Amino acid sequence: MKKIADKSKYKPRVIDATVKKYLSAFGAVCIEGPKWCGKTWTSSFHSNSEFLIGDPSNNFQNRSLAEMSPSLVLEGETPRLLDEWQEVPAIWDAVRYTVDQRADKGQFILTGSSTPKRKGILHSGAGRVEKLRMRTMSLYESGESSGEVSLEDLCNGKLKSVLTGEVDLRDLAYYTVRGGFPGNLNAAPEDAFLLLQSYLDAILDDDSQRIDNKKYDTNKMRLLLRSLARNESTTATKKKLLNDIKENDDETIDDDTITTYLDVFNRLFLIDNQPPFSTNIRSSVRVKQAEKRHFCDPSLACALLKATPDRLIGDLNTFGFMFEALVERDLKVYAESFGANLFHYQDYNNKEIDAVIELSDGRWCAFEIKLGANQIDKAAESLIELKNNILKNGGIAPSVLCVICGMSNAAYIRPDGVFVVPITALKN
Repeated sequence: MKKIADKSKYKPRVIDATVKKYLSAFGAVCIEGPKWCGKTWTSSFHSNSEFLIGDPSNNFQNRSLAEMSPSLVLEGETPRLLDEWQEVPAIWDAVRYTVDQRADKGQFILTGSSTPKRKGILHSGAGRVEKLRMRTMSLYESGESSGEVSLEDLCNGKLKSVLTGEVDLRDLAYYTVRGGFPGNLNAAPEDAFLLLQSYLDAILDDDSQRIDNKKYDTNKMRLLLRSLARNESTTATKKKLLNDIKENDDETIDDDTITTYLDVFNRLFLIDNQPPFSTNIRSSVRVKQAEKRHFCDPSLACALLKATPDRLIGDLNTFGFMFEALVERDLKVYAESFGANLFHYQDYNNKEIDAVIELSDGRWCAFEIKLGANQIDKAAESLIELKNNILKNGGIAPSVLCVICGMSNAAYIRPDGVFVVPITALKN
């Protein structure tokens, strides 16, 4: 049987090592993430047989077969790929049961581009099926980062100073607008825009209508998406989103509708918010608990705002927010590969940290994200001031301070101990 993934053409992903690790530890692995991020190709690469539930051949014959006999479609060489399992939720329990019966590791790889409500799914799969979140391609995966600096080493206080080369602002704008969807990597800016518009249309017109078998108002969904784009990389509340829609689009949406649609976007993996951090600071300073809002890829926010590379360069304030989203997408991909997690910090003294990486041993690292090299000094001063303030208030200070920069041509350690790293030199 011909497989989807041609191993000779497969572009390695950071998540590959984690997939191998989980297959050796669990009976099944479920890889979740937004449509078009590469889940099926990666899963096919790691599998020995596959069953594609969403295959439209013969009037969706595979889906009908899975609905009639979920256990039958599990037969095949392992690991066996079951693509888009959420189309037939009974597959989940069939996998869990079969894993229990076989009592062996690495039996199945499930992929899902939406999360169904758990009605009708009898068991969580705990201990049998382990979930993995896959994201769009980082700059290292797409080939735009040299990978000269390891984030894991950086978080352990190791950085060797190195010249990383000049960076063109226009290139950074293109990477942001194009995004990390594998199918968009070689697209011209105008083509990338069209593909992303088509992607959003498909999500709204098709996926959002099928996830709960309800008819949602796609016009209001689009209004909310545009508001999220205008508030990318901020901690905007639902009230702020509602007011933003009223001010910019002269429309109104009630609070319950916003809550419902945000839940749908979340279960479609269209949004990927950054949670707040405070657990290991233990400072007397009160910390805010608002999530920082992000799309699963900054290109979607750009598409909704009709932001071309030229328009971003002409509006550096907006570019700054979109660049921050690009960097934080990459930091998530890299950090999760070595068991760390990404957060942000914001307290009631108006002090913020763009990105916080918490390591598995409890240490944490603070990152400021800046587009221009002329902003490095101020960012470093802010990190040092905040570290001193946390210590003053009895908290646990970050073990590493770092500025991630767009236009820096070197990775180095400043005399004050703050690391500086270009995003185009970073890897996991």
